[in-house]
Amino acid sequence: MTETVSPAAIQATMRAGVPLTEAWGVEVLSAADGVALLRLPHAPVLLRPGGVISGPALMGLADAAFWCAMLSLSEGKDESLTSNLSISFLRRVPPRAVLAEARVLKRGRTLAYGEVNIRSEGAEDVLAHVTTTWAVAK
Repeated sequence: MTETVSPAAIQATMRAGVPLTEAWGVEVLSAADGVALLRLPHAPVLLRPGGVISGPALMGLADAAFWCAMLSLSEGKDESLTSNLSISFLRRVPPRAVLAEARVLKRGRTLAYGEVNIRSEGAEDVLAHVTTTWAVAK
């Protein structure tokens, strides 16, 4: 049985490993059993023309969310790396906080595969859907 690691500990690991997440104010709301929920607060620096949240910000959030889901499976220690990330932007993302829910669908010896759904805080509609493959660290 793996030890449960607190969301605060996973957030500290995430921010140390990917300092950009601290600069953006990304918060780990929950992380357990291969599922993580992260919050990206609204910030003008993340917007693109038209007042919507930029694609690079959403991709960075999705990547960090999946890593947190991986960390939740490995007692907070994981050095796996993104091998592939594909994002589909389904709707305009309004300028407000967004949530990313990441789920590890399969974690093998060499590869892990998962998905991330991004939505506005307080809304149910998925705004962006991500699939990702990671090379598992040995």
